[in-house]
Amino acid sequence: MKQRGRHRRRKRGQALRATLAGTALALTAAATMISASQAEDGARPGPLKPLTSAAALQELRLDEETYPATPGPALRVADVLADADHALRPAADCSTSDRSALPVTPAAADAWCWDEPGTDAARAGAVTGSGDADDDGRWGEHRVLLSGWSDPRGRARIAVVDAERMTYAWVQPVVPADGGRSLRPLRSPLSGLVWYQDKLLATGDDGRTLYVYDMDRVRRTSAADGVSFQLPAERAYRLAGDTRIGALSLDRSTAPDSLAVSEATPADTDRPARLWRYALETDVLAPGAGLPDPDPVEAYETEAAGVLGVLTHRSRWYLARSAGAFDGHGTLVRLDGDGAGAAQCGPDGTYQCWSGPAGSLSYWEESGTVWSQSGRMLFSLGLNTIDRSLD
Repeated sequence: MKQRGRHRRRKRGQALRATLAGTALALTAAATMISASQAEDGARPGPLKPLTSAAALQELRLDEETYPATPGPALRVADVLADADHALRPAADCSTSDRSALPVTPAAADAWCWDEPGTDAARAGAVTGSGDADDDGRWGEHRVLLSGWSDPRGRARIAVVDAERMTYAWVQPVVPADGGRSLRPLRSPLSGLVWYQDKLLATGDDGRTLYVYDMDRVRRTSAADGVSFQLPAERAYRLAGDTRIGALSLDRSTAPDSLAVSEATPADTDRPARLWRYALETDVLAPGAGLPDPDPVEAYETEAAGVLGVLTHRSRWYLARSAGAFDGHGTLVRLDGDGAGAAQCGPDGTYQCWSGPAGSLSYWEESGTVWSQSGRMLFSLGLNTIDRSLD
């Protein structure tokens, strides 16, 4: 049974603020390499347009598949945190190269880097945590972050982070195979992760599948590649046709709570991404507690390409986008039915001010904090800070 608590923000030291501010200033010059006229092209997509085609909406319907229960003793998140023997480093102790991935405008309020050997060869994915899982921001007695990664062989792994001590342990998500008689590693970049109630929703199979994991059913495994725990999938949702899921986030400002989704589009094209959402079962006693309804409750067409992170709050959609044809930092835009806005930085007013590369977004309603990661940096800032930069 979860025990609710009150999140207390830690005081931020002057040294950390100075480090982050200095990093942002140092990166501004690099961000201005693209002129305002170049950055204007495609940086501020038009307003959201409702998607009403019955055929298009049918492509977004989820088909469910369940897996047999995996035998063996089950562990909980607290058991994983008890074995958290790795630690993130505060931004002041991170290399200039690592800090170069941080946003220029708006600047991060807090940041850490992954210092473990091997993460430099891995690919950072999505981030979620107890701020998504429960509306008080805690899971039991802990504030927890989940950070997705994939190794050079494409195998997914998740860092379960004690968000108070910033220590972590690795968990490998796996998928039942051969009718449940064996388990295979999930091979996916983990572009989307949402932890809601006791369910973890994770993208897989290059966005073709949305896997569901029970966070109260972690299994201990023999330590291989530094991973001591496994998390077997309990079910999967698949989209029809060629549509692929890109980024995910939780929205607690809707009734009921909902899962926001951005479409994964080919990296070598400028095809705009569609956006949509599924309602979530909020009743913890219902059979489908924490699971999405298979039919989207709303969907939109956009003019935005290269969407790598999505966040929704009330009627606004926030998109973290790649740098497109240019190298370096991505863009952060806010869309609604009336138009779009994007942050600018540098004397030439470039829109490439967000993290580089852009990554997933996770908004924790309880604290008003947005989490993301880029390269080997994990960072956070307030949604109010983001809004001020976009106004």
